[in-house]
Amino acid sequence: MDRLSDSAILKKIERQPKGTAGFKQLVRELGLHGSARQELSDRLQRLVSSGQLIQVDSDRYAIPKAASGKNVLVGKLSMHRDGYGFVTPDTSTLDARLKAQLAGDIFIPPPAVGSAMHGDRVLVEVGTIRPDGRAEGRIVRPVVRAHSTVVGIFHHGSRGNYVTPIDQKISQEIVIPPGMEYPEAPSSDGVPLAVPRESHSRQDGAKVSRKLKSVDRVLGNEAARRTEWDDLEGVVVDVEITDWPSATQNPRGRVVEILGYENDFGVDVEIIIRKFHLPHHFPPEVLDEAQNIEPIIPAPEAKKRRDFRAFPIVTIDGETARDFDDAVTVRQIEGSNYELQVHIADVAHYVTPNSTLDQEARLRGTSVYFPDRAVPMLPLELSTDVCSLRPHLDRLVLSCVMKIDHRGEIFNYELSEGIIRSAERMTYTDVNAVLEGDAGTRKRYAHLVGTFEMMRDLALILNRKRERRGSIDFDLPEPVIEFDEFGLMKSITRSERNVAHRLIEEFMLSANECVAGYLENKRVASLYRIHEKPDAKRVYDFEVIAAAFGYSLGVGALPIQRVQFKSDRRANYGTGKRPREIEIPKEVHITPRMYQKLTEKIAGKPEERILSYLMLRSLKQARYSEENLGHFALAATTYTHFTSPIRRYPDLIVHRILKEVLRDSSNDDDRVARAPSPAKDAAAKDAAAAPSPWSKRREHTPPQPLGGPISLEELHEIAEESSRSERRADEAERDLMEWKKVKFMEDRVGEDFDGLIISVTKFGFFVELTDLFIEGLVPLDSLTDDRYTYHENTREIIGQHDRKIYGLGQKIRVIVDRIDPVEKKIQFAVFEEKPQRPAKRKRK
Repeated sequence: MDRLSDSAILKKIERQPKGTAGFKQLVRELGLHGSARQELSDRLQRLVSSGQLIQVDSDRYAIPKAASGKNVLVGKLSMHRDGYGFVTPDTSTLDARLKAQLAGDIFIPPPAVGSAMHGDRVLVEVGTIRPDGRAEGRIVRPVVRAHSTVVGIFHHGSRGNYVTPIDQKISQEIVIPPGMEYPEAPSSDGVPLAVPRESHSRQDGAKVSRKLKSVDRVLGNEAARRTEWDDLEGVVVDVEITDWPSATQNPRGRVVEILGYENDFGVDVEIIIRKFHLPHHFPPEVLDEAQNIEPIIPAPEAKKRRDFRAFPIVTIDGETARDFDDAVTVRQIEGSNYELQVHIADVAHYVTPNSTLDQEARLRGTSVYFPDRAVPMLPLELSTDVCSLRPHLDRLVLSCVMKIDHRGEIFNYELSEGIIRSAERMTYTDVNAVLEGDAGTRKRYAHLVGTFEMMRDLALILNRKRERRGSIDFDLPEPVIEFDEFGLMKSITRSERNVAHRLIEEFMLSANECVAGYLENKRVASLYRIHEKPDAKRVYDFEVIAAAFGYSLGVGALPIQRVQFKSDRRANYGTGKRPREIEIPKEVHITPRMYQKLTEKIAGKPEERILSYLMLRSLKQARYSEENLGHFALAATTYTHFTSPIRRYPDLIVHRILKEVLRDSSNDDDRVARAPSPAKDAAAKDAAAAPSPWSKRREHTPPQPLGGPISLEELHEIAEESSRSERRADEAERDLMEWKKVKFMEDRVGEDFDGLIISVTKFGFFVELTDLFIEGLVPLDSLTDDRYTYHENTREIIGQHDRKIYGLGQKIRVIVDRIDPVEKKIQFAVFEEKPQRPAKRKRK
């Protein structure tokens, strides 16, 4: 119903006197009845959560700016451990005037934080805005709380019990009142979370006796949880906030879970899971639904699907993988063409819209992977069994069968619901061994050797096609933690990306593009994986650094726009002074091919690592959207995520949409899509580099969707939620990796290592150790052999007397100086070899 869209509700409230309206008033003026009233209530709450509305009281809602008549906006609060904070405004809540005046985040001094906590979405009243765009404000009130629970370390104090949050940005200690030191309520799955054995409350001395048990539905080895506690001093606990902080008192809470001591094996993962509020307990109704799914495929269901069980289809994953959601095979067809089959687990057949499984999957958004375990999006009954494409078992799939010519062009593809029986569960290591000529492995998989060799040949062809159109491949190494037989970390090594990884990557990219193009051409509303081109400012910053190394992206002279703020002009009016101007890079013409060419130039050079790292930082973050804006890094005008529905919710949504479209097709021809024919003179086209499709991005106008199984509005909400879940998972994985690195280096204080300067700031420079991928800071005040200053124009730290320089990309040897156990950071010092004194000659 159009009158119930978010934009219609916002416009209706905006037109009201003072920009406020009551619920009953909206029901009356919008003419709503029955279930539409509940839908309005749900939409109003979502608009409040997103910051587009403020709930003035229990029945009235207001547009943020209109609530006080002042400069008011909504944003996310980021606190500093010293008590002050910054609010990053939501651009959707900024009017044009504020957007032009503000230049960055809004500073919140300690007295103006109020009851807000780190991570909260808050309503901010902006005070004075300085000429340079910096602003100070005060928090009116939190809009959405980020932390209903906080993980921290329990302490007994003279004034009572309290918990010190592990996240240093949550600076206030949480008071634990008497009787709330131990969990009492069961977990969401009905199992008691934590119970002490004969413990003493420090306030009343009353003994408590309970039993402790916890079940985490995770993949991999879980921490061995203690079941009895005599004393909680120094123990990590999860606390539910019962009273939010105020100007005069700290927050108060009750312990809902006991995790163990911080240095106990596996507790670090438990901490990260709770710090980032990753859902990890499946509710009983979700588990019941998963356990009641019938794993046997009914004959009528199998009969109506395309049967691929006779083909040599395999899964290729890592050694520790247990959820197999993609399977592939390749065969040669007429002439020098190939047929590539990509089969993806049909999760949408089992997880239906609005079921408890679906709601939980949407809440999680994605599976989260840690070095020794994973928190899955779906219960194990589905993720590792019914939906997983295990070998020698019949499994339901959505299939993309592509016909590809010798240049990698897809000239025909067919999408269908299918059934497969995987021939083998292969690993990247084994497939690579086959292709590298390992005799034992080739003998073991003799029946598949020819298929793997065709896979390799086709993957190389597809990769060359992507290179021709300008797709970027930085191929930066990733750190991998290795554990010993006791589960303790023994080393951090470089991840290996062999030919088996690359062929699976190429096949999945091709399938994703086919599905995205098919749904777009059908004019069906869908989800896209988009990657917008970089901002002019970031390109400008990178070009300045690259020029110091003698490189450039080739964008040419960047046009600069000089901007004056109205506040400056008003302040200088009548004084004869010229308002200060700020230079801002204007829109710049940039294509993926420019990045690709530079990566080719620096390949194998000493500066490759640092420039690749900086190029990556200049790009935007990929996200999900209901609007097709293309994928810059892949140089693809149309792209989606289709190949991982077991571990990504957007893929599951794309599956649902695709299945509906396939079922609505009146004949088989509707399921077959043909790409444009390859050029007749292929040899001539090979000789000349094809233009990047991104350079023609503005000419590519996606067909406007006419409709589909899911509305554009709901797709927008799913895209926003999924993008946030993905970022949360990435941050959690990165945070744990940094924690592991710090633990690994604790016993190496005083040792020296080779490193590379990857960032230079006014307070020091950051060094990444060459072989360990571990980063640490060399503080400026630790350089004692001279007086050093930071030169912003060259991004160098230079000694005033000896003119010694520390700059980006410079190789250096450092000592592990100290480990900050509170902030979990590593500090280095420059290693200076002491000159050896010449040996004294003995007198005759």
